[in-house]
Amino acid sequence: MSKVRVLAGTRKGAFILESDGKRDKWNVSGPFFGGWEIYHLKGSPVNPDRIYASQSSGWFGQQVQRSDEGGKTWSPVGNQFAYDGVPGTHQWYDGTPHPWEFKRVWHLEPSPTDAETVFAGIEDAALFKSTDGGQAWAELSGLRQHGTGPKWQPGAGGMCLHTVLLDPSNPDRMYIAISAAGAFRTDDGGKSWKPINRGLYSKFLPDPTAEVGHCVHHVAMHKSRPEVLFMQKHWDIMRSDNAGEQWTRVSGNLPTDFGFVIDVHAHEPETIYVVPIHSDSEHYPPNGQLRVFRSRTGGNEWEPLTKGLPQENCFVNVLRDAMAVDSLDECGVYFGTTGGQVYASNDSGDNWTAIVRDLPPVLSIEVQTLP
Repeated sequence: MSKVRVLAGTRKGAFILESDGKRDKWNVSGPFFGGWEIYHLKGSPVNPDRIYASQSSGWFGQQVQRSDEGGKTWSPVGNQFAYDGVPGTHQWYDGTPHPWEFKRVWHLEPSPTDAETVFAGIEDAALFKSTDGGQAWAELSGLRQHGTGPKWQPGAGGMCLHTVLLDPSNPDRMYIAISAAGAFRTDDGGKSWKPINRGLYSKFLPDPTAEVGHCVHHVAMHKSRPEVLFMQKHWDIMRSDNAGEQWTRVSGNLPTDFGFVIDVHAHEPETIYVVPIHSDSEHYPPNGQLRVFRSRTGGNEWEPLTKGLPQENCFVNVLRDAMAVDSLDECGVYFGTTGGQVYASNDSGDNWTAIVRDLPPVLSIEVQTLP
């Protein structure tokens, strides 16, 4: 029977939850790196024992950790990142005059085909790549050198590169998203990049339909249809059917279309999930009711999923990397809250249970489906 491993990054350490295929009883281990912010953990699709973690501290800077034993032991990797070939420290770019700071790693994305290759999206917005398991990193500098760079602005959480999507059908194609610059695509392995924000509308911009400057919160895709993208924007749920060339709004009947997370069912590429949040100033569910909304039509038509979720006096948030799905036959859906709960559904969202409570605020959730 397959197993499931849930990787939770929190404000005060990392936690690993494991269960068998029934997903009704969970073993919890951690905290790993107690007291440190763990912005993201993610396992390699090629080597299930390899997990990367982004470990950050205002005092000690940024460190990438790697486990080759499924989280049982960890080792620091990547003490030096490189800026255009010039070594830097683990916290700052060094030795070159420019206005960009390396503050933290927001997202780690291991390759779906090569266990040694992993990408890192950082703040301030830049993208790095390692081909030796995280030991050495080099910037894909074509992104930051894009001519629109001076128009990028930090969102409330900083100018973070928080989404990295690798096209499984085309190794040269990749999508990234930056708050607040928008979404970008490369078709040549990261040498050059194209803004893909046509159709986005942001009323707070001087030009609401500008080429860049949109506050994109998260982007998701199904591996069977990498040209179809779903976006949770600062406001609006958006969809593109042509690799980001054009976006259309699919918020439909949602009670509010502000939020941070969006994800796609493992086996149903038209089934998507979001967690509506009241507003951009009130980061909690509408009316204090924690509800996941599901669309089985790729957007526009949404149904609330509430069974097992608190429906009164709930004022938590669900952050941009804090939702994931497993790949079992009955797709499991998972999300974490700033109140320290991790909720799971082993039936595609129909029913929910808190598989752990009272963790530090959850920053990220990722899931591994293990043999």
